[in-house]
Amino acid sequence: MFDEYVSGALGRAKVKPISLSTPLLDAMVKHIESKAPGSILIAGTAGDGKTYHCRALWSHIGGDPKVWAGKGNVKEHRLADGRLAVFIKDLSEFNGQESDLPLQRLEKSVLGGDDTEIVILAANHGQLLDRLRDLGKRQDRVHPLRKPLQERFLQAGPAPDRLTVFDLSRSTSRKTLDEVAKVVAGHPEWSNCARCSLKADGKVCPIDENRRRMLGEDDNGQLARRLGDLVEIARLNGLHLPMRDLLALCSNMILGYADAKAAKENLMTCADVPQIQEGGHIGKASIYANAFGANLPRRRAFDRPVFKALASFGVGEETTNAADGLLVYGKDDSRLQADFMRLVASDLVYGATADFRAAQDAYLEGHEGARVEDGPTEFMEMLEDQRRRLYFTLPESEPGYPRWSMTAFRFAGEYLEIIESLKAKTPVTEATRGRIARGLNRIMTGLLVENVDRIFIASSGGFTQSRVSVLCDHETPSRRQSGVGMAIKLDEETGRPQLDVSLSPGPGNSVAFDLTPIRHEFLSRVAEGALPASFSNECLEDLLAFKAKLLRKAEIVRKARFAGDDDEVGGESSALTLNFIDIEPGGRGFARPVTVRTPA
Repeated sequence: MFDEYVSGALGRAKVKPISLSTPLLDAMVKHIESKAPGSILIAGTAGDGKTYHCRALWSHIGGDPKVWAGKGNVKEHRLADGRLAVFIKDLSEFNGQESDLPLQRLEKSVLGGDDTEIVILAANHGQLLDRLRDLGKRQDRVHPLRKPLQERFLQAGPAPDRLTVFDLSRSTSRKTLDEVAKVVAGHPEWSNCARCSLKADGKVCPIDENRRRMLGEDDNGQLARRLGDLVEIARLNGLHLPMRDLLALCSNMILGYADAKAAKENLMTCADVPQIQEGGHIGKASIYANAFGANLPRRRAFDRPVFKALASFGVGEETTNAADGLLVYGKDDSRLQADFMRLVASDLVYGATADFRAAQDAYLEGHEGARVEDGPTEFMEMLEDQRRRLYFTLPESEPGYPRWSMTAFRFAGEYLEIIESLKAKTPVTEATRGRIARGLNRIMTGLLVENVDRIFIASSGGFTQSRVSVLCDHETPSRRQSGVGMAIKLDEETGRPQLDVSLSPGPGNSVAFDLTPIRHEFLSRVAEGALPASFSNECLEDLLAFKAKLLRKAEIVRKARFAGDDDEVGGESSALTLNFIDIEPGGRGFARPVTVRTPA
C-alpha cells in the first residue's frame, strides 16, 4: 500500500522520486538470469522495501510498468527462457485462506520440482510463518517449508533447497542511513530554495537550515556520523530499523517543529516559516531535538521503532556535572565563559538563542519555588535540547565534555573501537581488555576483585547461580596464550565482538559469549563499581549462564587432565584441594589452596 501510495503521490506532486539503492537487486537479477531452478523469497519487516524491490526487479526483467500499476496483487511476466515469473507483491494483502493459492504455487516450484514457473514472493517474516502454519493445519500436516524458514529468519540457517531467500531486515546499517540522509537532503528539488524570499535579508529559514546541517555543510558531516553511531549501536543490540523509518527520521529532522500550533502535526511547511520567523522561535525547529522525535507527542514518536530505539540512549536526559555546569552557569562563570562562547553561544540558531538566554535568566534569578512548580520549567526543557545539541556538536578532542557520557551507553564509543580494531586486525587496547576482564571477574566471583590479567571461574561449591562464589574451580589468562585464555573475536555473521574463553589447548575446550553493546556496557559499569542487579538483571542472568557453561567446561577439562590418576595418597587417605579466592589490600585476588584430607 505504501509503494502504491508513493507512486500516486509522485504523479500529483510532479516531482522526481527519491531514488534509493536496492542493495540486493543485482543478486536477484543474477539469480534469475542464471536460470537456477526454484523460486525467490523477498523477506523482511514492514517498511523494509520488499514491494520496492519487487517493483525494481519487475522493471529490470522487462515487466510493463502499466501492468504493475494495475489492480491485483499477483503479476505475471513471461521470461525469455520460457518460464513464467509470478510476482506476489505482498502476502499481507491476502486475507486468510486467500494466501493458500500463492503459497501452493511456491511449494510446487520449491518442493514439487516445477520449473515452468519462478515465484517471486514478498512477505513479512512472522506473517509468512503464520500462513504456512495455518495452511499446514488445513491440510492436516506440518508444512515442510515452515521450520527451515523459521531457522533461516531467527538463526541465519540455510534456506530450503530451490528457494533463494533475500532478507532485507539484515541489510540496513550506518551506510543505509547515510544514503537516505543524502538522498532526502540532497534532492534536486531543494534547488528552488536558492531563490526563496524566506532566506533573503539575513533571515534564517529553519527548513533550509536543517537541510544544510544534515548534509554536513557546517560540521564536515559530524552530525551524520554521530547519528550513524547511534543507529549502529541500536542495530548491534538487535534492533532493526526499516528503510521506511530511516526516511521518516530524516524527514522529521528537517521539518520537525516543537509547537503544533505553529506547524500542523509538528512538521513545518514553507507556509509556516514566516510566522515562525516573526515569532522569533526558530530554536523550536532544532534538528538535534528532531533527531530523537522530541518535537512529536510521546505516543506518536514511540509508534516509530526508530524514535523508540534512539530514545533508549537517553540523550537529553543523561548528562554530566561538567556539561550542565557549562549550560547553566557558563555565561556568567569566568572559568567557563570561553567554553560557553565556543561550544554554545557560537550557534546563533540553536545554541544560546534569545529564547534560551531569557529562560536561563528567569531560571537563575527566579525564586526556588518557581523552579519546581508544575514540573519541568521552560528552561529545563530547553536544557534537554541543549544536551542533545552538545552530543552532536562537541569536538571529538574535548576532554572535559565526553559526548558518550551524555548517553546511557557511556562505553559505546569504546565498543565501536573494539569492532574497528578487530576489522583492522589490530589489538584491542589494554584498557578495554582489562575492563572486560575485571567486569567478568566481579560477576564470576561476586567480589570486588581488581584483577585484569586473569579470569577466575568460581563457584560456591555446587550452586553455579550463586551471586557470591569464593571457590576457584579454574583460572585462565585474560589474553589468549598458547591456545589458552580469553580472545576477543569478530563474529562475521552478526558483526559483533565475541568473547572466546579457552580453558585448555585444542578444539572443543572453549566457551563463546556474544558481546552486544548492552552486555559490554554492563561489564564495563560493573568493572567501574556499579552493582550488577542495579543496572540490568537480564544482563546479569546472561553472564551467570555464561559462567555456568564455563564451570561445566572446566569440569570436563579437569576430568580429561586427571583421567587414570590414582586419587589415593599414601594408600591410607584421600585428599581434596580447594582453591579459595582471597583479596589482597589493593583489591587483587588470588587463589589460596586449602587441602582437606579424609580417612581412607
